[in-house]
Amino acid sequence: MHLVKENIIQQKSFDFALKIVRLTKLLETEQKEFVLSKQLLRSGTAIGALVREAEHAESKKDFIHKMSISLKEANETRYWLDLLNKSGFVQDYDYDKVNNEIVQIIKLLASIVKSSKQNV
Repeated sequence: MHLVKENIIQQKSFDFALKIVRLTKLLETEQKEFVLSKQLLRSGTAIGALVREAEHAESKKDFIHKMSISLKEANETRYWLDLLNKSGFVQDYDYDKVNNEIVQIIKLLASIVKSSKQNV
C-alpha cells in the first residue's frame, strides 16, 4: 500500500485559485468590473502555480525563491480583495470567506519560507 503525504499548501492554494476564478467570473458578468478582477485573477492563481513549480525546484535556494514569490503574490491578492471589498464590488460575506482563506495561505507560506531559510 502506497501512502501519499498530503501537501496542504498545494491543496489550499489550488482550492483558493478555483474560488478566485469563480469570483472573477462573477465580477465580470454581474458587476461588469474587468480591470481589478483581472489583477485579482492573475495574482490569485499565481500563488498555486508557484507552489506547484516549487515542488520541482532545482535547489533549496530555488525552492525558497519560488515560495517567496508565491508569498508576495498572496499578499498582492489580499490587496486586490481589500480594494474590491472597500470599493463595493465584493460583498462582505464573499469577502470574509476568501479573505480568511488568503490569510491562512499567507501564514502557511510565511512559515514555509521562514523554516526553509533556517534549514539552508
